[in-house]
Amino acid sequence: MIVVENCIISEDIRDVKFCCNLLKCKGKCCVDGDAGAPLEKSEVKILKKILPKLKPYLSDEGLKEIEKNGVSDLDITGELCTRLIENKDCVFLIYEGDIAKCAIEKAFEDGKVDFQKPISCHLYPIRVQNYGEFMALNYHAWDVCKPALIEGKEKNIPLYRLLKVPLIRRFGEKWYEELVSQIENK
Repeated sequence: MIVVENCIISEDIRDVKFCCNLLKCKGKCCVDGDAGAPLEKSEVKILKKILPKLKPYLSDEGLKEIEKNGVSDLDITGELCTRLIENKDCVFLIYEGDIAKCAIEKAFEDGKVDFQKPISCHLYPIRVQNYGEFMALNYHAWDVCKPALIEGKEKNIPLYRLLKVPLIRRFGEKWYEELVSQIENK
């Protein structure tokens, strides 16, 4: 077991080799699933605030859904998540050709907003579950990401290394250094 501060980290995060390949998976992690991306309360406020700057990036369907029902929803457990269009696409989903991408991230890359995307999306395929005094970090495995597993193995990229930036964004540099130390010094 790997424990850093108040986080219990699945050994899969150490062991799984992973490298996203949008040309093969087509960004299906933003399309498939039974709910939108998990959101923190602070992220809902940010999304509402930056919405005017996101509008030019959104699909017509996404914009209509947001204008009708807002940027967020609740999943079946009552947790905040991004809203979906007809229980499928995230409202922030856009397509570049046949590849699903994030309108928020596109606006961020263009320098229009300073919020890259929800942390749950940035950390994916790591899922964080909050249990009050501690958090659990687990690898979420599903068929959509098979190309990423193949490429990760070929390139020998451990999941915790691939997700260095979002892990630091969420938990801090010191936390990440401790994670790396525990994994690599064993």
